[in-house]
Amino acid sequence: MIHSMATATIRDLRTRFPRLKDLIAREGEVIVTDHGRPAFVLRSYEAPRLPKPTKVDYYRRLREHQPRPLSEEASGALDESNRGDR
Repeated sequence: MIHSMATATIRDLRTRFPRLKDLIAREGEVIVTDHGRPAFVLRSYEAPRLPKPTKVDYYRRLREHQPRPLSEEASGALDESNRGDR
């Protein structure tokens, strides 16, 4: 079984676009010719399927990246070292 592709010219794009749109819907794709030579292929646009976003536990991520809190003793030592000779 031989299938012939639907063809159109660039002039058809300008003057008969509604007919070409129907032809694309029917045939799936149309070859556009420029001076009798095939130049372009028109087909319906299909949006890419994106993966579904996963739910992110931001609090858990924050806790993983935060350093451990300073002990009372270490906090006091840091305060004393920052005080200097005041």
